[in-house]
Amino acid sequence: MGKAKDDEDALLPSHHRTPTIVQSTPGSIAFKCYVIASMCFLWTGYTLAVRYTRSTTNPSELYASTTVVLSGEFIKLCITLLMIFREGGHSMSKFGTTLNKFYFGQPIELAKMSVPSLVYALQNNLDFVALSNLDAGVYQVTTQLKVVTTALFMMAFLGRKMTTPVKLEKHPSTFVLKRNGQAQAVHFDKITSRIQKLSYGLNTDFVDPILVAQKVIAGMYKGVSTVELDNLAAETAASLTTEHPDYAILAARIAVSNLHKKTEKVFSEVMDKMFNYVNPKTGQKQPMIADETHDIVMKHADRLNSAIVQDRDFSYTYFGFKTLERSYLLKIGGEIVERPQHMLMRVSVGIHGENIDAAIETYNLMSDRFFTHATPTLFNSGTRKAQLSSCFLLMMQEDSIHGIYETLKQCALISKSAGGIGVNVHNIRANGSLIAGTNGQSNGLVPMLRVFNNTARYVDQGGNKRPGAFAIYLEPWHADIFEFVALKKNTGPEEERARDLFYALWVPDLFMSRVEKDQHWSLMCPSECPGLADCWGEEFEKLYIRYETEARFKKQVRARKLWEAIVSSQIETGTPYMLYKDACNRKSNQQNLGTIKCSNLCTEIVEYTSKDEVAVCNLASIALNRYVTAEQTFDFALLHSVTKVITKNLNRIIDINYYPVPEAERSNMRHRPIGIGVQGLADAFMLMRYPFTSEKARDLNKRIFETIYHAALEASCELAETLGPYETYAGSPMSKGELQFDLWNVIPTDQCDWKTLRDKIQKHGVRNSLLLAPMPTASTAQILGNNESIEPYTSNIYSRRVLSGDFQIVNPHLLKDLVELGLWSADMKMRLIASHGSIQNIPDIPAEIKELYKTVWEIKQKDIIEMAADRGAYIDQSQSLNIHIAQPSMANITSMHFFGWKKGLKTGMYYLRTKPAVNPVQFTVDKTAIKKQEQDELTRKVAEAKIGDAEEGCLMCSG
Repeated sequence: MGKAKDDEDALLPSHHRTPTIVQSTPGSIAFKCYVIASMCFLWTGYTLAVRYTRSTTNPSELYASTTVVLSGEFIKLCITLLMIFREGGHSMSKFGTTLNKFYFGQPIELAKMSVPSLVYALQNNLDFVALSNLDAGVYQVTTQLKVVTTALFMMAFLGRKMTTPVKLEKHPSTFVLKRNGQAQAVHFDKITSRIQKLSYGLNTDFVDPILVAQKVIAGMYKGVSTVELDNLAAETAASLTTEHPDYAILAARIAVSNLHKKTEKVFSEVMDKMFNYVNPKTGQKQPMIADETHDIVMKHADRLNSAIVQDRDFSYTYFGFKTLERSYLLKIGGEIVERPQHMLMRVSVGIHGENIDAAIETYNLMSDRFFTHATPTLFNSGTRKAQLSSCFLLMMQEDSIHGIYETLKQCALISKSAGGIGVNVHNIRANGSLIAGTNGQSNGLVPMLRVFNNTARYVDQGGNKRPGAFAIYLEPWHADIFEFVALKKNTGPEEERARDLFYALWVPDLFMSRVEKDQHWSLMCPSECPGLADCWGEEFEKLYIRYETEARFKKQVRARKLWEAIVSSQIETGTPYMLYKDACNRKSNQQNLGTIKCSNLCTEIVEYTSKDEVAVCNLASIALNRYVTAEQTFDFALLHSVTKVITKNLNRIIDINYYPVPEAERSNMRHRPIGIGVQGLADAFMLMRYPFTSEKARDLNKRIFETIYHAALEASCELAETLGPYETYAGSPMSKGELQFDLWNVIPTDQCDWKTLRDKIQKHGVRNSLLLAPMPTASTAQILGNNESIEPYTSNIYSRRVLSGDFQIVNPHLLKDLVELGLWSADMKMRLIASHGSIQNIPDIPAEIKELYKTVWEIKQKDIIEMAADRGAYIDQSQSLNIHIAQPSMANITSMHFFGWKKGLKTGMYYLRTKPAVNPVQFTVDKTAIKKQEQDELTRKVAEAKIGDAEEGCLMCSG
């Protein structure tokens, strides 16, 4: 038990592990013994056979000794070919490649080997003549002469020397430093053998362990450590990922085995080590694990230890594992001390405490990658400050110095505890407005937001994990709106910019209507026109028009002039986000609490805030690709049962969570909202063989979210049956029998039994006011190796960034299909790069493959919006909906926004993603592999090619 032995081979899964011998690998010793034994048996056998037959056979029936010699050589040739075939993983293509590369492809070397071999065969013929005609003594002397002559030919033709090989000890450069600091001689066959063992189950037609080993050996230097050697091997395999996705698995296995070598194996021992950590600088005990969590682990150590399946660490991709290693796995003194399986069990025990059955159930579901809790939960569960929530929404305490700085303090405390923030500033007076206390004039929003900008830069999310992230929400009637939408622009006076904040518009229907009709729009100050932020719908329109009638506005502009400023900023910066105030309130189960005034950093959380309440949400995401069966059916029953587990987990987190400010605890305990999202929707469609916007995909999209919503409601109702409904349940739409799809006027499918569930809810209520909120999942999707959230693939070839550099990845689903079709090659990879990750204009690829692997740039955004609306009927919060338009214009952005608004979306747009006109070269192309007539055109395209870059996105909202 405990740490792996330092001189052990790669820590393979147990059923693949073999013992290690220092001087040589077991495989090489067995191979040598096998060869020696075979050759001895062959030589002895046919020598005795010839002697016997030739001495007992009638001279007229004697056969030529050449027959025996050639038969023996043929047997040896067959044995050699069989071994080459075996070493190539029983692959005929690899067998042929090896023969061509090392034998037929090197005719001079082949000739050099052939001359001694032919002489040896001639000597064998003469031996048999001597065997029949000489006495034993003379024969023994003459037969040994062939050893001498063969050696002379070896020296003459192959350059072999008769000197004794120099011992390794005399060459320090052939040493590596082990983890304990001891020097050990390098054995290259050991490196090769280790990588071969780690290649179990991979596609040997494409994955070449020997190639990886050769590159690793070439990169070695004097005194390299075994840790660095492992890192080099992993990075080498990762760099070959564009050849085949199995290289990423190999890279992950090497990296995981490296981590396993330097960490303790037993979960309880690791937890005990972290709990008893002593700061070497102060000499004081500095536990990393909460007392309660430590006590529970020690009490149930045997059961928890036995529940952990260490082999599952090897199922991560290299880039997923490196994400865990960089940010998620706990460290002591900068050194990682826990393994991924330890982290998952720590999270599970942190959530469930003494309920070991529930903890192990949660562990197994996360370990098998059916779902994941959000980043803050993975960071902090089971630790001394278990801040497990992802999103916080707040409003300005009041329009005063005290209120502004009190709000700023709340933001700083939340950001310190690794929370992403959404804050609305609707009630802050506009520039030039009177300040009664000093008889001066307000400077408006911009100077205040620059202070928030600096706070976001200073107070990071959880100790250098990520800079703080604040999203600022404003309604478009505010008199500072033109300055607000320009705050993130790349040009303009620095004092008028605050580029580290994120900006969002909280848009009432009245504004959209006036833009559509090309009417005027009045800009107002909240101190002179109070109450506009506190109402919505018809009440808002009446109040707004009343202020216009009373001429209380600061100024009036054409609504389309403001619209042009908004869209112009979106084209340049991708923001401000667009959320529709009336849809968010009209379709909210929290509408009985008051007017909802903003969303969060990633636009999927829509919750009530007030001066006394900071809205909070705890997140988790379901990996949809894991529910596609081998028969290409979707397992809705499994999805339903896992969703119920997630719902109960998130509800439990509300009770055990650490809250950075008391207003957050008050809100969460009263309303108990949670946010369940998804990742890998595009992967699920590809596994089902459904093009993203096909009718089958659209139907599956609806049924998935209907199933999740039904399961979450059912679990929440079961909790309410035993614990009671949430405090503010009375008066909510759900208490009146209205579910989310009712608020959309949508009739659900027959996927679920809604009547029975409605009756149960009317009887018992629900424990949680809100349930679904598809978030971006930027980090956790990378950990699980899935495409983000509800998004289509942005490219079929993209880059992943780790500390050692950028690595390129081909869409693994596409690559698998191209391999099976016999279309994958270096030439095909270059064409994919030249086409910016698109396959639509590559003539050799079948039409059905092109349809299945359309990138988001090749999918109509109208279809994306329609699918968002389809699932929206089952999403009681909102969804992080990115819009992708390669060549944005005022016309197409406007059309997109109005289509989304009329479809009833709550979030009309998270980010606007566009393509630059010219992009930097990110790959080089081997032009010799391209047909001559296509070289110039392909080179030009590659020079302009930008490979899809996997952006980090919001770390906190990664569910």
